[in-house]
Amino acid sequence: MQLELFYNLFTECDYKFTTDSRSIAKGSIFFALKGDNFNGNLFAIDALKEGASYAVVDEQLEKNNKLILVDDVLTFMQELASFHRKCFDIPIIAIGGSNGKTTTKNLIVNVLKQKFKAHSTQGNFNNHIGVPITILNIPMDCEVAIIELGTNHPGEIEALCKITAPTHGLITNIGKEHLEGFGTLEAVAKEESEIYHYLLKNNGVALVNKDDDWLKRMSRSIQNIHYYSKNNVDIISTVPAIEILVENRKIKSPLMGDYNLDNMLAAITIGQQLGLTIDEIQSGIESYIPENNRSQWIHQNSNDILLDAYNANPSSMQVAIENFSKMPNKKQILILGDMFEMGNHAKKEHLDLLIWAKQFEFEAIYLLGENFNQVSLNCDLETFSSMEKLGETLKSLNYEDTAILIKGSRGMKMERVIKYL
Repeated sequence: MQLELFYNLFTECDYKFTTDSRSIAKGSIFFALKGDNFNGNLFAIDALKEGASYAVVDEQLEKNNKLILVDDVLTFMQELASFHRKCFDIPIIAIGGSNGKTTTKNLIVNVLKQKFKAHSTQGNFNNHIGVPITILNIPMDCEVAIIELGTNHPGEIEALCKITAPTHGLITNIGKEHLEGFGTLEAVAKEESEIYHYLLKNNGVALVNKDDDWLKRMSRSIQNIHYYSKNNVDIISTVPAIEILVENRKIKSPLMGDYNLDNMLAAITIGQQLGLTIDEIQSGIESYIPENNRSQWIHQNSNDILLDAYNANPSSMQVAIENFSKMPNKKQILILGDMFEMGNHAKKEHLDLLIWAKQFEFEAIYLLGENFNQVSLNCDLETFSSMEKLGETLKSLNYEDTAILIKGSRGMKMERVIKYL
């Protein structure tokens, strides 16, 4: 079926769709995606029985005019998302980078929704499947969209930019992310720079952190640049919370650290560029409360716990630890879990991190995971074999009046340790 004709069906179905046969809404469209461990085609008939108006498949099933046969469901869904995107003449902001994408996105959304009807990436829907889903969910009355672009292998950002067609873009930073897929920091930078390349070719607007040498070099060919910098604001404090002066207005946030200040400045800058008042910007920044294990403060008993356990790589670990070391508490401890997707770099990166972290002379450093286990003895540290053993040790020590940083990759589920503190 031609894309234009199918888009008419998509419109008739009130833009309702799903890729999950377990959540069929009556009158929706079911996209039968395939993966390594699933085949949506097997559930297409059941989806129709559950009330779907149409099912898009790429395998020949029974004859049924409600089954739309295409060459490849994922490709068709991506093309449909690109077609839907072209129906909007609104700012579309693409956010890439190694660390801080989601926090930056959330801050920008919180600022822009003070004036506009804003749509944004939900959860971790930032890959070749999630981005098309996010775009297809843009409502027709949307006034601005903020789309997170993630990557774990070369070529992904370029493909996502073609689907998203951003009018504005920013890269949070360049760090040691997904080294298993990229190998080097230079390869990470080349991949992320595809956002800038798209903006350059399409006369888009780049928001660039002027304090970041990588980003300044990568963006130097772009004509439409709006810079942001810590040097352009008066910083009152960054630990234990951020407080700055912008346009003679004091703006406070429960976020902490220089790295989150960069994220805040990005949100402030895009707000200024899209015509928000300082009142609206302040309201957006100050009303954002971090959650979902991202830079989340938990005050438990007499302890200050910084839960930053949604994800981790060497770069994000370092900035989190360095900023945490500035906490005023006399006692500070680290509870760290393994960093994933490091490939052949895993042993070296985990060892280098521990050697570097020991310079701060924390009260204690507690480790969990096989990667840390391989190197911790080299640093006179112990890695616990299970969360339960780590937890029982922490429970027996009964920490009080202590600042505690909890960080690790998502698969480590480091938030589990909180119940022992």
